[in-house]
Order: sequence, then structure tokens, then C-alpha cells
Amino acid sequence: MIIFYHLFLIVYKAGIYFVSFWNKKAKLWISGRKNTFEKLEKIVAGLKNEKVVWMHCASLGEFEQGRPVLQKIKDEFSDAFIVITFFSPSGFEIIKNNKDFKNIFYLPMDSKIHAQKWLRILKPQLVLWVKYEYWHYYLEEIKKRDIPLLMVSGIYRSNQTFFKWYGGFYRNMLKSFAHFFVQNESSKEQLGKLVELEKITVSGDTRCDRVINIVKNFTDVEGIADFCGDSEVIVAGSTWEEDEAEWTHYVRSHPQIKFIIAPHEVDEENLQDVKKEFEGSAFYSEWIEERQPLTDNRQPNCLIIDNIGMLSRLYHYATLTYVGGGFGYDGLHNILEAAVFGKPVIFGPEFDKNFEAEELIECGGAISIDNALELEKVVDDLFNNTKELSSRSIAAKNYVYKNAGATDKIISFIKTKNLL
Repeated sequence: MIIFYHLFLIVYKAGIYFVSFWNKKAKLWISGRKNTFEKLEKIVAGLKNEKVVWMHCASLGEFEQGRPVLQKIKDEFSDAFIVITFFSPSGFEIIKNNKDFKNIFYLPMDSKIHAQKWLRILKPQLVLWVKYEYWHYYLEEIKKRDIPLLMVSGIYRSNQTFFKWYGGFYRNMLKSFAHFFVQNESSKEQLGKLVELEKITVSGDTRCDRVINIVKNFTDVEGIADFCGDSEVIVAGSTWEEDEAEWTHYVRSHPQIKFIIAPHEVDEENLQDVKKEFEGSAFYSEWIEERQPLTDNRQPNCLIIDNIGMLSRLYHYATLTYVGGGFGYDGLHNILEAAVFGKPVIFGPEFDKNFEAEELIECGGAISIDNALELEKVVDDLFNNTKELSSRSIAAKNYVYKNAGATDKIISFIKTKNLL
């Protein structure tokens, strides 16, 4: 199996280099990894008696899951020195200038040489792996050096490679982990077929702690309250083209409702495409600067967010919300950011990898739709039935708060085992 893994790494890297001729993310993936070890050596050289904590995330979503744990470590262990790695540009490029966490890197491509060099330089006392993404050589070296490795917010399903007859290579990677903090009971049951149950704790999803913290520290987004006024407001977050297509008719036919659309991709080409789809819309950056009516003296009823970083606060202004990704291959984006504000969440049909979507539907805090006609009916019904809108809002908020506490469970384990 190791031969196929090597082949995968070679093909993956070659594919990235080939695509980089025209793909911006691929270019960032390559350029961001230049001189990584030199940069790492430089920051480590200044350490004295600090204890190094390394957290690896695949992308932005995983960082948001690991962030509450890192923040708690930072608050409670004054001698902790935190290093964060990303595999994807989608995470690194957004977080690289984060004011709370300074030492952020791309993880060098998996290889025995890279893994040995990385760990020889960094010498972490504790490693956190968030949700998934298993790199054989890094995990192997962590195990060889007997470094405590914790899985944060893990999810395990029967269709994963670990549980297939041919999954021995990946099952072996699980042996590198000292403990698994999983999101739900079904993950514990599934993982328990391969790992001792005493090494598994059902902690819940650390994103619940993260989004609750956003609410507690909420600050207004400039100009949004003025834009919304006294109107009903729909916030559609992390949308892709397939999501936006479901909304075009409804936005056009309901000028009395205010719409805020935050596309998942905010490159100039995509933003212009989104603006064309929604006649009479305005970019947030332009509107906030001028706050001018359109040429026919109408205020825009649709605001397109052309930046990254404010979406989680925008849900505060919504009457109801829509979260994108449910019509595409990549799957549903973070619905907890909307639910925590006590807003019903609507999304597309592809959410099979998102257990909280299933649970939110069951408790009444979310609704899944299959097409634009169904979407419009659901929205109209909610706006016309204030009792149902209120009950779904309460259900959404209660779900998040009921599932909080994963961070404290992980920190308690770290303290009890004296890992820092």
C-alpha cells in the first residue's frame, strides 16, 4: 500500500504544478511552501523554555474547529508556544495575518525527509490534529518520538477507508493518536471497532464553542443595520453558483426584502458574475463608501459581500438564513454560525457528511430544500407564520448551546494527563 501512497503523493504534486499555470490557489500552494523550514528555524531559535503546541488543519473550517482549543491553551498555559499549519491555501491565506496566532505555516508535502526535518526543528510537546487529513510520514514520526497527539472534533463513518477491507494502511495511522475527541456517539461506535474505547471521548463539536464566543463578543458590522432598516432580511452565506441560482428569481420578485449574499469565492471574476445574477445589487465595499441610491433613486435590496471575515457576524442581522454548499460536491458549509444567533437555517440536499445538519433538521432549527420552487415556498411560509419562525429560531439556538463544552473536555484531558 505504501507504493500506492507514494504514487498518490507524486501525482498530487505534479497535478498541482500543472494546474498552477492558470490556477491562483495552486500557485499559492507552491509559493507558500518556499523556505518553510528556514522560516520555522528562525522562530524556534528565539524560544527559551516555552512548550511548543503544534496544530494542523486541512483548511479554514478545521481551523475554526481547533481555534477554541488553541485560545484556551493560550489563556491557561502561559508558557505555550503555538504553531499552526495548513495544507490548503483556503485556510492559510485567510489566517496568515491573524492577530491572535502569529506562527502560521503551510505544511510541507508529506515525505519521510520533510516529516523528520519538521519535527527535529519544531520539537513539539503536544500535537493537535483537527477532524481529518491523515499524512502517513508525519504521523509515523510523531509516534516514533512518543509525542502526544490528539484528534480534535473527529468524525468517523462506515464508508471511510479505515473501515474497508483494503484500509489497513490507513488503519495503521490511527495508532499514532494518543486520544480521539469525536463529535458524536456514532463516531465513537465506529472508531471503537478499531481503537480501544478508553482512547475515545465524545466531546461534541468545538465549533459550537467557537460560534458561541462570536456571539458573546459580537460587534456591529459597519453599515449593515442601515442597509437592513426595518425590512425582513435574508442572509445567504458561503454560496456557490449553484446556490445563487436558487435565489435569483426570489430576490428579483421580492424587492421589499433585504438580501445579503456572501459568496464563498471572492475573487474579482466570481464577484462580477454574482452581481450580474442579481439585478440592482451592490457590492458592500462600494455601498459602504457611498451609501447612495441606484441611478433610479432606489436603494439596492441585495448587498453582495466582497470580502472575507465578516460572515459570521452578518447572520446576526438576518430574519432567516441560507448556508451554501448543499448543492455541490464539496458539501455544506458551517451552519452553526447562523444557528447560534437563533436564526432558522435553510440549505440544499447534499448534507450527508454533516451530522449537525441532520440533527438541526430533526429539532426544527433547519430545513433542507431540493430546488428553487421549494425554497421559495419554505421562505414564504416562514415569513407568513411568525409562530413557526419563532419556534424554529429558538430550536436552532438551543441546539448550539446544548452541544457546547467540547473545548473544556479537551483542556481538562490535557491538564489531567500533564501534557503541557
